[in-house]
This record gives sequence, structure tokens and C-alpha cells, in this order.
Amino acid sequence: MRLLSFALVTALVCSAVVSISAAAHAQQIRIRGSVERVEGQILTVKTPEGVASVALAPNYAVGAIVKASMADIKKGSFIGVGARASSGGELQAVQVVIFPEAMRGTGEGHRPWAVLPEATMTNATVAETVTRVEGGSVTLTYPGGEQRIAIPPEANIIMAVPAQASDLAPGAQVALTAQRLPDGGLTTSRVTVARAGAQLPL
Repeated sequence: MRLLSFALVTALVCSAVVSISAAAHAQQIRIRGSVERVEGQILTVKTPEGVASVALAPNYAVGAIVKASMADIKKGSFIGVGARASSGGELQAVQVVIFPEAMRGTGEGHRPWAVLPEATMTNATVAETVTRVEGGSVTLTYPGGEQRIAIPPEANIIMAVPAQASDLAPGAQVALTAQRLPDGGLTTSRVTVARAGAQLPL
């Protein structure tokens, strides 16, 4: 199975890089859990709701995420930040994905994030970072605007890296978006693996 190209990493770790339509969203199932086994082209995942069997599409791709920190967010980095507004109106990050340089510009801009209610996704370049003991903040710029977003200590900060099919070993923590087929079955073309210490993306 081929290595995941950086062009696919983005879709794996951040399903809301580009907002999907309500109709498309209704046909998609988000699955998170641990790998039980891979038999041929069938991936079996144990989830909090039960066990899901997903058909892996021909030439499916596998990507990984690793744990990162505020220190890994540099001025000039291209990142994606899923955030929600605090009671005071300030955007506070829930999840930060640090993209490889090859993904610069992907899904650039500020838009609603369908993964969480009343949340936003901002894919943009870091113009400024401020680090504090209790967290930090970033100023993000994109064509036509900018956003300042606080990054609290509890925010999930991750970095996208390549992976391969052999990473889908029993016990591996995975996240994927599956398509519901007319016969009720599930299929996917991409799977994300969380490396040790990393929290699965939303």
C-alpha cells in the first residue's frame, strides 16, 4: 500500500478543511476507535458504540498524526484551527493541526466547522504567536482577513505526518470518515492513525 501523500494528509486529520454540503454530510459516518483486525480489504474497528466493519477502497491511503505543542507553532507556519467562541466572544482553539509545507494554502480561509456546533475552522498562516504559562494565542492571516485565536492548554495540538498500511495494527487508534453504501455497508479511502501520545482528531 502506498505511502500517504501530503495532499491526502489534510483530509485525514481535519475533515472540515473545506466545508461539505449537508447532503454529503448525511451520507458520511465518522468512526473513531481501535483497530481489531484487517482482513483483506476489510478494516474492523472497535468503537465506543460497538464494532464497525469498513471496506477499504482500492489504493486506500493511510496517514498519521503525532502529538505537538505550542512550541511547534512557528511564525510563518500554515495551520488549521478548529475553535469555538468563549462567553466573552474570544475564539478559543479546540484543535490545532500543523500542516507540512507541501499543504500550504489548502482550504485557506475562515468558515463554519461542521464537526462541532457553533464552531469555526481557520486555515491560515501564523503571523504572530504569543506563549504564556496558561497557554498562548496566534494571529492568523489569510486572503481577505485575519483571526486572533487563543490556544488553551487543553487544546489538541497535532502534526500531520505520512504513514503506511502496516500502521493499521491491532490496538492502533484510528479515525476515518466512511461512506454509506446503498446496501448499508461502509467504505473509506483514507484512515488516520494516532501515533503514541497523540489524541485522535475530531
